Amino acid sequence: RHWPFIGSVVEHLASRGKTGMVDVPGNFALPFPFGSKRGPARSGPFGGFLGPTADPVWSEFRAPGTKTLERDSNTPGIPPKMVADPYLGILPSDRFELCKPVEGLTLDRMNPRLSLARQLDGAGVIEGGEIFERQRAMAMALTTSGKLGDALDVQREPMKTRESYGMNLFGQSCLAARRVLEAGGKFVTVFWDEYGQVNSGWDTHVFHYPRLRDELGPGFDNAFASLLIDLEQRGMLDDTAVVVLSEHGRTPRMQNVRGGGRDHWSGVYSAAFAGGGFAKGRVVGRSDRQGGMPAETPFSPKDVLATVYHLMGIEPHTEIYDRIGRPLPVGGIGRVRAELLA
Repeated sequence: RHWPFIGSVVEHLASRGKTGMVDVPGNFALPFPFGSKRGPARSGPFGGFLGPTADPVWSEFRAPGTKTLERDSNTPGIPPKMVADPYLGILPSDRFELCKPVEGLTLDRMNPRLSLARQLDGAGVIEGGEIFERQRAMAMALTTSGKLGDALDVQREPMKTRESYGMNLFGQSCLAARRVLEAGGKFVTVFWDEYGQVNSGWDTHVFHYPRLRDELGPGFDNAFASLLIDLEQRGMLDDTAVVVLSEHGRTPRMQNVRGGGRDHWSGVYSAAFAGGGFAKGRVVGRSDRQGGMPAETPFSPKDVLATVYHLMGIEPHTEIYDRIGRPLPVGGIGRVRAELLA
């Protein structure tokens, strides 16, 4: 049983009992469908037991990166390969995409079909059909309305702003996320996902320090700092919760081999929070000297989840239902942590 992604829960609760057209999805993710650029499918930020209709709506990005380098998979049977990684650099002309209408299906042809569909809907809705109706309405809106497409068009931003975020896929995705929020988005997620090879991105099983120094650190720092400054200057930061999370941390010790990395480690790791009701300038908790386990003020991932829900106006005990009808609190056993709050 896979739990739904937090954005899926937020949109699921917000859309209860609502139908009709939407211009901007309440649960939107960038830059491309999760895991789609690296190989075998796996679980991730999807609708879980709420079903595929609760998956995020994704943008797409198809352009190759401007820098090509060899990526080692650190996996038996998967050889190193050359990858043009857009997280290391893209062209200013590269664009995010949305779903495109079927060739030849113009608005003049679509509108009569939409009118007929609405007439048929008036005959009655099957039980549970409101979820699928909302998804259909969203698909129609994304096809016929230019609002989301305009928001994703980062070429409309001054070049100085674009360069401050970093002319790479993560930086431009963060800029696009700000624009989607301005257009009416409620929950927007930017992923720094693996690209072109397993164990790429932040999964630093090999060449941990060179990748942090030359790729991951600079790319993240520019984008994150610029996003916070941009939101504050636009008067959006107090109403926008910015959360930086990973699914786990990395082992305290490096592999004792040439080109060594750090493996998966869930004993202790860090997260960053800003805006939207979070405290400013506060460090919460401390690890032991080895960076292996909490030494002070431990948090569970569910505590973070419960606190984020609370700031979004959703109390953690709010119930959703799995596929066999069991009521489950969205925050699990997590509790709202005052240490994080302003």
